[in-house]
Amino acid sequence: MNDQKGSTNSIDEFDISNSRPKFPKRAIVTAGMPYGNKELHLGHIGGVFVHADTYARFLKDRIGKENVIFVSGTDCYGSPILEYYRKLADSGSFDGTIDEFVTYNHKKQKEVLDSYQIDISIFAASALGRAAEIHQKVSSDFINKLYSNGHLKKITTSQFYDTELDVFLNGRQVVGQCPIAGCSSERGYADECSLGHQYMPIDLINPKSTLSGKKPEMRDVTNWYFELDEFHDLLTQWVGQLEQDKSSRKFVIKSIGEFLEPPAIYVKRDQMEVVESIKDKLPEYELSDEKNKSSVLLVFNNLAHREAACLILAENGIRFRTGKTLVPFRLTGNVSWGVPSPVLEDMKDLTIWVWPESLWAPISFTMTYLEQQKEDSNAWKDWWCSKEAQVYQFIGEDNIYFYGPVEMAMFMGSQGKVVSANPPEGELQLPKLICNNHVLFLNKKASSSSEIKPPKADELLNHYTFEQLRAHFLSLGLGIKSVGFQPKPFNPNATEKDSDPVLKEGNLLSNVFNRAIRSCFYTAQKYYDGKVPVAEVSSEILEESKKTIIEYERLMYKTDFHLVMSLMDSYIRNINKYWSKYIKQAEQDNDDELRTKVLVDALHMVRTATVLMHPIAPKGTEMILEYLNLGEEFWNWERIFDTIYDFMQDPENHKLKFLEPRVDFFEKHPSQIQEKS
Repeated sequence: MNDQKGSTNSIDEFDISNSRPKFPKRAIVTAGMPYGNKELHLGHIGGVFVHADTYARFLKDRIGKENVIFVSGTDCYGSPILEYYRKLADSGSFDGTIDEFVTYNHKKQKEVLDSYQIDISIFAASALGRAAEIHQKVSSDFINKLYSNGHLKKITTSQFYDTELDVFLNGRQVVGQCPIAGCSSERGYADECSLGHQYMPIDLINPKSTLSGKKPEMRDVTNWYFELDEFHDLLTQWVGQLEQDKSSRKFVIKSIGEFLEPPAIYVKRDQMEVVESIKDKLPEYELSDEKNKSSVLLVFNNLAHREAACLILAENGIRFRTGKTLVPFRLTGNVSWGVPSPVLEDMKDLTIWVWPESLWAPISFTMTYLEQQKEDSNAWKDWWCSKEAQVYQFIGEDNIYFYGPVEMAMFMGSQGKVVSANPPEGELQLPKLICNNHVLFLNKKASSSSEIKPPKADELLNHYTFEQLRAHFLSLGLGIKSVGFQPKPFNPNATEKDSDPVLKEGNLLSNVFNRAIRSCFYTAQKYYDGKVPVAEVSSEILEESKKTIIEYERLMYKTDFHLVMSLMDSYIRNINKYWSKYIKQAEQDNDDELRTKVLVDALHMVRTATVLMHPIAPKGTEMILEYLNLGEEFWNWERIFDTIYDFMQDPENHKLKFLEPRVDFFEKHPSQIQEKS
């Protein structure tokens, strides 16, 4: 970021703390990838995109907007989309090709993002346009690199086959019970459940074909797998680095750590007598028996021993479930709707499984964006392969396995045959994961199959402004636990007398902050000809502002958005408290000196609050800037401690834009005004 003239106390000069967080010179922000089979739902917007956009906007102010790229896009491929499209086409609900289907949904997704003012640099699509061309090349290059580095192997497994229809079944055309112990998923698919647990297809409990409703049989197929289990020690080192990073979320570390456990099998206690009778047939294992548990744990030395044990237990009719552990990660498959896989060792006609290619898709989209900006074809490396840059990936908790162990190991594997958990300059750096828990709907996991269906993201805008919703979603504290979203218009149990919990943060904007800003403007217009009287800001006001800025910066660095909202709630309310405490006295005594002091102090607090709320409520804060008649350097964190006068060329004669009566910087939704009247 370029230095600005007129700064009286820059961010570097102000040494309020020796532990100020350090930010990268360049940053990539990603926001997962919504599937291209439907519109954006509550979890997409409230659980991921609002948080990612807020952080990207903060970074643009903090390190310069030219140093931040915010990328995401529609995940176009994979069996979930193919299966959903097939059902709609068969029922006559959609008349068009699958390309047209994902194009339609991609456009709808972008419309919703725009309506929430998600300021994304590029929202691409893995199967559409120039981004698709670049993505196919990136995908081929990535798999070729992993292959040449010796991290891939061919594995022949049994795939589900529908004998009635004479077809292989893709991942979503088989449903059963997840075999992973403790899993609460309602649906297990061919080799992963709806909560992201991975297992071998043969382990799926009670499989059924969604095409014929019959139990499928297993037939052998050969695919390329990434040797994820070989990265155990490196991933353990990486987790150690996360544990040293105070900004890492503890539940994410715990969740990743579960996949680093040794291969194990859970067997119910009432089955242990049979296990003992065949003990000599089983590979060597250690018995872990916690008396308060309903199952006993058989722990094996390696994955091969566990898989052999699974076959033996099944042959003897013993019920069991496998524990979480690192298993070879499938890269290819035979789903026709997918990115073509490069031909390796004469293995033809394969496509890349949707999950691996979606993990490097943000690289493809970054390349696409930089190409649009007329940058060099290798410019993406300055963002993904540089120690001076950082990638921040915002995801939901269901995707920790893929963005955690899998992505990190594959990025490490791209280095060469010898790899490091701390990649050298010029190699893919390991992204920073910012994972949120679930946004619950009425205290239950949001599901379109629920009795009370959760609202779609665009439906919420029929009752709330996007800034009210942004502020509320940030306040939920999803980085700590899953939290219920309880909008009154969608809650059948809400009574007329009940307040709407969604409006708490919105009222901070539309009531409290609005009042503070309008008071300043109307006073300047009434007594000072629409100018800001030139005077020193009180030292205690400057000090409170600086402390708030430093705390805000610390909380943003840790992505503690709920604490950011709490901090801003206190600070903004303090503006009105200060105003109410002194302005009445100034008016009663017609004390112009006191009035000037109150106005100047309050405007400095408004200045501070406006910059800090800019990433959260962009429309309203940018309207404040317009009425202040100041330029874009107002947001520049190199000048975060400057007073409002430092941005005026001629403070004595600088006029504010005239504020008409009853003009709001943060509006309420029309439905809320109607209800009130």
